[in-house]
Amino acid sequence: MGAAATHTGSLVAQGMANHRAGGDSPVQNWFRILSIMRLAAIATRLGRGGTGLALPALAVFVSLALQAAPAAADLKLCNTTSSRIGVAIGYEDKNGWTTEGWWNIAAQTCETLYKGTLSAKFYYVYAVDYDRGGEWAGQSFMCTDDKTFTIRGAQDCQKRGLKRNGFFEVDTGEAKDWTIRLTDPGEAPAVAGARPK
Repeated sequence: MGAAATHTGSLVAQGMANHRAGGDSPVQNWFRILSIMRLAAIATRLGRGGTGLALPALAVFVSLALQAAPAAADLKLCNTTSSRIGVAIGYEDKNGWTTEGWWNIAAQTCETLYKGTLSAKFYYVYAVDYDRGGEWAGQSFMCTDDKTFTIRGAQDCQKRGLKRNGFFEVDTGEAKDWTIRLTDPGEAPAVAGARPK
């Protein structure tokens, strides 16, 4: 696999407009308003039945509907290629460097690679094309393994019986949520500037 051609210029790393400083999107607010309207209609029907529950029921429904749902904040990867791919990620947290893999991602699908609010500005990705061969690689070398893995530390990979692969860097700009898009070779990137090294 080391001799496989690198898919140069076929990565698009794109932050998906989730740079919210707080609050919900207009779409989320619209759905919340619709939910409140539906609940108000139910409460009105309860009130007509003589149960006397209309106002207390409406108050409970409105309070539940107005509770803010947590915004999804994850690192996702979308495989926009026509092949199945395997993906590994690397990142530095308070405990040092970690690499994880493999996510097997079917063509034209997305997967969450890191759940929760992103804690680092830079994430590193290494991916292989299972169907056509080749890889998306870079110059940041980290450890991987043949099977599912979580590896602490990025040094002495071969001495530890692991593989050493070059990962490409993804700069999230300190966003709390980010989506990376891998594209077929030769396909024009949707966003310029984020290419493997």
